[in-house]
Amino acid sequence: MGASYYQFCPVAKAMELLDERWTMLVLRELIAGSRRFNDLRRGLPRMSPALLSRRLHQLTVAGLIRSDGGQYALTDAGLELGPILEAIGVWGARWIGEIGDADLDPKLLLWDMHRRVDHDAVPPGRSVVHFEFTDVSGAARYWWLVIAARDADVCDADPGFPVTVTVHGTLRRMVEIWRGDVTWQHALRDGAVRLLGPEPVRRALPRWFALASYATAPRPAVA
Repeated sequence: MGASYYQFCPVAKAMELLDERWTMLVLRELIAGSRRFNDLRRGLPRMSPALLSRRLHQLTVAGLIRSDGGQYALTDAGLELGPILEAIGVWGARWIGEIGDADLDPKLLLWDMHRRVDHDAVPPGRSVVHFEFTDVSGAARYWWLVIAARDADVCDADPGFPVTVTVHGTLRRMVEIWRGDVTWQHALRDGAVRLLGPEPVRRALPRWFALASYATAPRPAVA
């Protein structure tokens, strides 16, 4: 628990637990479906393992999560935070539009995309989506998403399978697509993102991924 506000208000009491750094993001990952420690780490790549262990312990003691056989699951109290986190995400997308360069993380983007694959929209068999981020240097420029029956894996090294389609463009533009700031169609039209592969696959690719609720939230009109 964080420092006490010494107020009986339920908001104050809730925030004594929830407003510590990383706590809400740990809950975000659990609500998104991560169950194992290493999966939580992949969704929180800049959080130290020691701090993640400490936050998981605090949330377990508080009764928001439980652990069993190396896996974590939300209790009823934790599950009730789902709509609250979703509402915060929608609010953030609508009113906090600025993204700094330090906020752009290809590992986090691909991890989020892999768990929102619409497997009903992907052709049968194995599909490999190769990403090349033109504004990223070094090995982090290249990523692969391997999609098979009801499963998807993120690879930061060539998995050795034939590439189905390549996404070539800036990481910033891909993050903006994923956040819902721009549409796939807009990004493809302005050339910031290009899809390389057979035409039927290029047309279908945007439908392979289900955007989060915050990505479809209407943005306020700009004065």
